[in-house]
Parts: sequence; C-alpha cells; structure tokens
Amino acid sequence: MQNLRLIGKFRNVFQTYYSTARSIASISSLSETHQMLYKTCRDFAEGELKPIADKLDKGHIYPKEQIKKMGELGLMSIAIPENLGGTGLDYLAYAIAMEEISRGCASTGVIMSVHNSLYLGPIEKFGTPEQKEKYIRTFLDGQKVGCFALSEPGNGSDAGAASTTAVKNGNKYVINGTKSWITNGYEAEAIILFATTDKSKKHKGISSFIVDKPINGLSLGKKENKLGIRGSSTCSLIFEDCKIPEENILGEPGMGFKIAMMTLDSGRIGIACQALGIAQASLDCAIEYAAKREAFGNPIAKLQTIQQKLADMALKLESSRLLTWRAAYLKDIGKSYTKEAAMAKLSASEAATFCAHQCIQILGGMGYVTDMPAERHYRDARITEIYEGTSEIQKLVIAGNLIKEYNFNFFNFLIIIHCAGLEECWRTSSQYASKLEDTRAKVPYLPNLII
Repeated sequence: MQNLRLIGKFRNVFQTYYSTARSIASISSLSETHQMLYKTCRDFAEGELKPIADKLDKGHIYPKEQIKKMGELGLMSIAIPENLGGTGLDYLAYAIAMEEISRGCASTGVIMSVHNSLYLGPIEKFGTPEQKEKYIRTFLDGQKVGCFALSEPGNGSDAGAASTTAVKNGNKYVINGTKSWITNGYEAEAIILFATTDKSKKHKGISSFIVDKPINGLSLGKKENKLGIRGSSTCSLIFEDCKIPEENILGEPGMGFKIAMMTLDSGRIGIACQALGIAQASLDCAIEYAAKREAFGNPIAKLQTIQQKLADMALKLESSRLLTWRAAYLKDIGKSYTKEAAMAKLSASEAATFCAHQCIQILGGMGYVTDMPAERHYRDARITEIYEGTSEIQKLVIAGNLIKEYNFNFFNFLIIIHCAGLEECWRTSSQYASKLEDTRAKVPYLPNLII
C-alpha cells in the first residue's frame, strides 16, 4: 500500500503541474499584477514606440529616451529582486512585457531583452555581492545598458570554441580577441565577456568576466548595416591587451560555458517574446487592412482565402505564446526549462516569420512598400530564427533533452516497479530485456536494484 501511495503521489504532482500550466492560458486569467503590467506596456508601446518605430528603423536610431522611460517604468530591471533595486516581478511578467514592447518596436524589444536576460541575469545569478552592487544597481533605471559577448567571427553556433583568451598576469587578466554580433555594443557601459583561460580544457576552460566600457585595450568595430532591428546597434568588440581586475571574473574560473548556456536559456524566452510581438503586430496589421480594403464589392476579410490566412497566423501565434509562457512558468517555479525555452524560441520565431510573410501577402503591393509596417515586420522577424541559437540549434537542444529525459524517466520507472514489488509482472513484457540491458549499460548500479 505504501508503494502504491508513492505512485499516486507522482500522479498528483503531474496533475497539479498540468492544471497550473493550463491556468495561464490567457491574459484574462493572469493575476491582477500581470494584467496591470500588460496594460501599462501596451499603452506605452502604442503611445511611445509604435509612432516612431519606422523612424528608428530608417534612420538606424537608438531609442535612448524611450529606454530611459522604460527604466522609469521598471521594465529594464523587471525580473531583478527588489533587494537589489529591481522591480521584483517574475519571468512570466517579463514575457508579457517583452511581447508588448516588441509589438510596438522590435528593435526596442531586443535592447530590453539583451539587457535583462543576457546582462543583468547572469550577474544576479552568479555575481558576488560587490559585483551586484556595482553592475546591477547602477544599471536599473534605463540610463545605462549592458551587453553579452559570446559569439566570435569563427565560432558561430559553436560557442565552446572561444578563441578570445584571458591570460592571468598578477592580479589582472589580459584579454585578446574579437567578439562579433554584439547587440547594444555601442551603447553598453558594461559587458558580460566569455574568454578561454585554459585551452587544454576546451569548453571547460572558458571563463566569464564583467568588463567596464570604455576601457583601455577595447575598440569597437563598425556598426553593422542590418536587414532588420535597425534601431538597435550591432558591432564587434576588439580586445587588444585589455587588462581587467581579477575580481571581475563572474563565477568561478572555468564556469564560463555553463554560465553562457544557462543564460541563453533565459535569453531564448526573451527572443521568443520579441518574435511573438512581431507576429502579433503582423496579425494586427493584416486584420486591420483586410477589414478596410474592398474588392468585388466587399471587404477582403470576407474572402475565405484571406480568412484562412488569418486563422493560420492566429494559430501559430497563440500556440507559440503558450509554449513561451510555459517556459517562463517553469523558470519561475525553479524547474528545468532548457527544452521548453528552445521549443518556445523555435516556435515563436517561425511564427513571426510566417505571420509577417502572410501579412505582406494579404496587403499585396501595399505590404511591399514602406508606407505600411508589414515589410519592417518581415525584416525584423528574420533575425529571430538566427540569434541566440539558430532554429537548427534549437532542434538539437530539444532532441538532446528529449533523449536525456527518456533515459532518466525509464530508469525512474524501473525504480518505481521495484519499490512496488511488480518486477515479475513487468518482466513478461517483450520489451523488458532490451530496455533493461540498455539501462544497465548507462547506470552501473542498476543490477543491485532490480534482480
């Protein structure tokens, strides 16, 4: 009976988890705090971002004043605890805010995402009290932003092949190398940098550092002329004998790769939300146009072909939003969310590209010119399938975690069978022999548990 209660307890845990996950299915079912945040961000996006998004895009203009206002609203420190001066909200709140800001302006959305997820996030999780005081507290009000320097000219998706080096010299580290595709690179006043401190250990020899900017030995490459998100700056960071103090190492030496991967999990939720904002803006644009544009004596919204396109757009958008909120929820309750973040980022980025494409199809010629925002949404959407892990990388992350979970769950199943005294019944299964043999190979002590 005790063993059956144990199995029942597992079932109750899963039922509780799934019912809770279903309860966050729509804005109207969220807490009052989340709903107020949603309205605040939507109003800000409509009033402050949407009217200037085209100007920022065409002029490659960084939205400095808007970022300051977002800091005043608490959006540039939304998930940082109150004891560090932050807003102290959860990651679901961050997801809601990020989508609405990105719906108004995708460039502003990525600035917010990089600062919150990739800069403040790792310092809050791995930083010393002194580092948090210096590099978090003074970066919360929108006056300063940070950036994240992992990618290099030669490594792309292979984040473990960092050629930038950090050589210890007394109480300092000397940095040499180039980092590429750095969002906020021009405006940032501090950098989360990843560099190799021990080449013999490969990815386990990578360490992370906090680097002040400007600093001697650091120069900036040209601003990249990009297809989309032009209101955010992207450039290379070039380190030439750049000396940083030993106390600026983030975490322990050799922890850099782990810190980078954990940080990217959070960052993928942010980019998923940026993609959702672009997808929603595209759907809004398409519906508004279809309701007004007439053909054959009626609004084109009455045509079944147009209705099918709108339905497909809404389906991809809503399903991606649920995946994203699920990943944020898992992060909030302290559960593993690597797979879910990758799923959210993959689904949302593909939804953004799809919705932007369909929006242009619905608008026809008007979608192809800059008079309407459709072509900007299309250009902005494309990068979401590339940065913070390409769609192909997301699939590898998802598959790798599925395989890991399968092996882990199968082993746990064997333990439950053993505890319940049901080995003899289950041994009659034709699958038993091969499954047990595979599991024993992976778990050396399994033969002692199941005879």
